[in-house]
Formats: sequence, structure tokens, C-alpha cells
Amino acid sequence: MSTTSVLYDHPGPRARVRNAVLSVLFGVGLAALFWWIYAKFDQAGQWEGNLWQPFTEVPTWTQFIWPGLRQTLLAAATGMVLSLAFGILFAVGRLSDRWWIRVPAGAVVEFFRAVPLLIMIFFIFYGVPFLIQGPVSAFWSVVVGLTLYNGSVLAEAFRAGIRSIPAGQAEAAYAVGMRKSQVMQLILVPQAARAMLPVIVSQLVVLLKDTALGYIVAFPELLQRGVNDLAANRGNVVAAAIVVAVIYIAINSLLTTLANWLDRRTRRQGFRIPKQTAAPDSAPAGGATVAEPQG
Repeated sequence: MSTTSVLYDHPGPRARVRNAVLSVLFGVGLAALFWWIYAKFDQAGQWEGNLWQPFTEVPTWTQFIWPGLRQTLLAAATGMVLSLAFGILFAVGRLSDRWWIRVPAGAVVEFFRAVPLLIMIFFIFYGVPFLIQGPVSAFWSVVVGLTLYNGSVLAEAFRAGIRSIPAGQAEAAYAVGMRKSQVMQLILVPQAARAMLPVIVSQLVVLLKDTALGYIVAFPELLQRGVNDLAANRGNVVAAAIVVAVIYIAINSLLTTLANWLDRRTRRQGFRIPKQTAAPDSAPAGGATVAEPQG
């Protein structure tokens, strides 16, 4: 029997009717809210064609929105890769048996989780140049800030995922002669990544949106170029904000869809440990074998 069937009681006839009524009421309330917002914008004249005309012109997209979107995606992609690497590295460090690795790794993670991202970006751009006697670009100020903050959050997510895996799998791996680095790389981290995939995706979506904080160092990302600069030169700030919001929603939806596809794929195919990593000569007498997690 699955855990879901144990912890969840399927609704009966009355509960299904109640849920259907509540769903209809919620849908009507949401539609009324959207209509109220539309009416207020209409009263203010925000739907007039001349305010939206700049978005039908090519220069609006080529000079403002696309350059900002390109910088946002570049910073987000770089930050995602570095944050995942940072998270895995420091999660493993916090789980180390050596205190001189575990304690500093924990201090780094807790420190950068506590510092607001905006202050971190500001300090990297304006404070670090005094330490290194050289300038730091706005791009790297944003990317490093995103990496330190989101990487620390992901480190805790990976650590929680690793600790959630049954201890018997690691014990079986040690029994057949695998080293701790192999156990982490081949057994624990892949399963932790899959188990914590919703948390990881949520944090990567947050990372993408946090690129907008680059305005503090004049980083030309989508919000800066597509709203502030565009409104000051060609269009209305409300129209620009709505268009940029739609772009952000579309990108985040694509990221979530990709994560769901990866989750379904890994659950369907599973993953196996390469056979050459096991030491056949060191197999225990009891016949313990390394578990092969399947989807």
C-alpha cells in the first residue's frame, strides 16, 4: 500500500459536492477580482491604444526588451549553474565527518543565508573593489550575489534530501567497499536531487526573479530595460510593467514545465549505479548489495 493511500482519505459524495461548490465560488471570486482590476485600469485610461502602441513597434523590442531579457537569462543561467554547484559542494561539506570541514561549511551557509541579497549585491559591487583594488562588473556582482545566497539555500535543501534517504543504502554501499565520495556521488546526491526537485525548482525560479535586484548596481536586466528605461523613453510604465510581468511568468512556467518533465523522466527510467564501482571481492557474507533506486 502506498504512503499516499495511507495518509489521504478519498472524499465521499458530500465532500466532492462541497469541494465542487468551493471551487466554483473561488473561481467566481477570482473572476470578479480580475474584472474589478480591469475596470479600475479602464477608468484611468490605461487600456487606450496609444499607450500600448510602442509594443507594436520593432525598436521597442530590439532596443529595450530583448537586450534586458538577454542579460536576465544570461545572469540567471550562470547563477543557476554556480548555485547548484555551490549547494552540492557545501551540502556535502556540512555532512563531512571531519569537523574542520563541517564547521566552516556550516558557517558559510548560515552566513550567506542570513544576509539580504540586495545588500550582498551592493557590497560586492561597491565594497569588494576596495579589497581587490580593481572594479567588479555589475554582471558579476549580481551573479556572485545570486550564487552565494541561493547556493546556501540549495545547500540546505540538498542536505535535507541526503538525510532523508534510508541509512541502509549507504551502509550497503560501504559494505561492498565503496568510499564515501563514491557513496555521495553515485547514491546519495542523485536521489537527494530528485527528492528535493520541487524545492530546487522553486529556488531557481526565485533566482531568476531576483536578477531584478541588479537595478541597485545599474545592471541592464529585463526590469531595468523593459520597464524603467522603456517607460522613460517610449511608453507607459503600467503597460511596460504588464508586458514584462507576462514575460517573467512565461519564463518561469517554462522552467517549471521542464522540471516536471525531468521529474517524470527520472521516475520512469530510474538510475543505476555503474557496475564497475562495486568491489565484487569485498561483498559481505550476508549478500548485502547496494540498492539501485528506481523511479
